[in-house]
Amino acid sequence: MAPNTSGISRPQRSKGLLRRFTIDTEPLRHRPYRRLWSSTIITGVGSQLTAIAVPYQIYGLTHSSTWVGLASFAGLAPLIVFGLWGGAVADTMDRRKLLLVTNTGVALTSLGLWLQAAAKVDSVALLIVLLMVQQAMYGLNSPARGAAIPRLVPAAELPAANALNATVMYVGAVAGPLAAGSLIPLIGLPTLYLIDVLGLGAALWAVFLLPAMPPVEGAARRADWGHVLEGFRFVMAHKLLFMSFAVDIVAMVFGMPRALFPQLAATTFVGNKLSLGLLYAAIPIGSILGGLLSGTFSRARRHGLMTLIAVLAWGGAIVGFGLTRSLTLAVVFLAIGGAADLVSMVFRGSILQGAVPDELRGRMQGVFTVVVAGGPRLADLVHGVLGAGIGVRVTIAGGGVAVIVGTLLLAALVPAYWRYLAPAPDTDPDSDPDSDSGEASEQALEELPDTVDDLGDLVPQSGLAVKA
Repeated sequence: MAPNTSGISRPQRSKGLLRRFTIDTEPLRHRPYRRLWSSTIITGVGSQLTAIAVPYQIYGLTHSSTWVGLASFAGLAPLIVFGLWGGAVADTMDRRKLLLVTNTGVALTSLGLWLQAAAKVDSVALLIVLLMVQQAMYGLNSPARGAAIPRLVPAAELPAANALNATVMYVGAVAGPLAAGSLIPLIGLPTLYLIDVLGLGAALWAVFLLPAMPPVEGAARRADWGHVLEGFRFVMAHKLLFMSFAVDIVAMVFGMPRALFPQLAATTFVGNKLSLGLLYAAIPIGSILGGLLSGTFSRARRHGLMTLIAVLAWGGAIVGFGLTRSLTLAVVFLAIGGAADLVSMVFRGSILQGAVPDELRGRMQGVFTVVVAGGPRLADLVHGVLGAGIGVRVTIAGGGVAVIVGTLLLAALVPAYWRYLAPAPDTDPDSDPDSDSGEASEQALEELPDTVDDLGDLVPQSGLAVKA
């Protein structure tokens, strides 16, 4: 088990009923984490402003949804490539420096978007290039941001810190599009881009104030693609880590029906002009509500079981969504799914941050970024094709059933995952007096190496070869 490196003990939280169930803000007591979190708020809202403004501008120039789709796909490729590469880089250099470089890169691309809009360049090619560069910077930034959290808060506060991060991310997913849609007609695209630039400047200052986070002693000093592959081998060698990704892939690929929202709005829920917006907003709104009621997260130690329960709840909500013809119930089911998705994200992230050595956390966060970004896009393809072939309702409800069946099958195949217990607050997992906790954690983390140097001895057990 990788030790917590924050050097901070967890203070006792008030036991009032309200505080027990509302979002745990204890991580915000730590100034470095508070600064990272504040920068996450700004970049989260700003990224959503750009995510709306760029497609809006491209459509305005081309009057073609095909170009909008091509731009989105063009942005996905650098996000995946540099997300993986950024994870390796985050393990080989000071994470604060990497955050400074990448936040600067994001700010400069937003500055470029402002300049081209203000100068009325009207070039789709330039817009796509700027978008690709910006997505590459986000790809490099995200693993370092995730891997930095265990350095800034005690291990017992990782679920609470991840809940805070996920909540503001979903706030950005709601507030950003609403703000962009409202402001573009009032102030125009150039001013909207400029607002993003100014916000990113404030986020950059918050990152500048973070403490140094150099790589651990013995870590490689230069990243290459061998380090990226080493991260994948590490995942494949350990069932606990592999499961944390597998359950999310099952949940997203089979259970994310957003590609069918426009058809549902035009057919099943026709007659309500707000139906499309409500469908898209329901999941992030549910995630926000789930985050605001996440006070119990810090006390939950069965992180694997919590993840499985959340994914099963997600699958059940999607089944209900697929079967209903009521827009109100549809929004409720999607909101329930959004809350479940937040729980899954929080505990999967906590497993990755807590069960992985510090010198590999960046690469694990890189894989996490790719799965989170790629899963829903693959789901768009699957649901779009199946929806046209077998019908929308069957595709959605059947996908929810597939999530439930797939999750139960994974749980049966890897019981160590649902038995896994995180270490008790402020205790050494190897000396935990709770014998049941110690046995369960030991089984789930069986042979998990303390350093990358031990990886070569373990991977052959999973049928993989490690390059000498």
